[in-house]
Amino acid sequence: MTYIPDSIRDKVRERADSRCEYCKVHQDDRLFSHEIDHIYAEKHQGATELENLCLACSECNRFKGSDLCSLDIDTGTVVQLYHPRADKWDKHFQLNRISGFIKPIISTGRVTVRLLRYNKLILSSSTASIVLSDARAICLAFS
Repeated sequence: MTYIPDSIRDKVRERADSRCEYCKVHQDDRLFSHEIDHIYAEKHQGATELENLCLACSECNRFKGSDLCSLDIDTGTVVQLYHPRADKWDKHFQLNRISGFIKPIISTGRVTVRLLRYNKLILSSSTASIVLSDARAICLAFS
């Protein structure tokens, strides 16, 4: 793992307003700390510089891994994943403010929603958390 100076980490967090730059979940709504992600992974020659770094929740960071693109099953073409520095979130995704789900608008959104597993339901023995696209988790306690 590459060392990233605290000053750069702070700038990434501030720029993201403590939200995952992929799914928009706020740090306060997660059990685990958000992480600094290389948008283009180092193994793909991605630099450790501010323009190639973003804040990612642990789920988005794990599911994205070092991927840059994926197959769009609607068109059969290979499509680049959403890029937090180059793409505008609202052009690729639409938030349903009633259900909280993220709906993809175009192919980049489709492959990102599928690969990063947005809109998933997480169950544990005592709590169900619906991970919402507006980037907050609502926990429903079962009695």
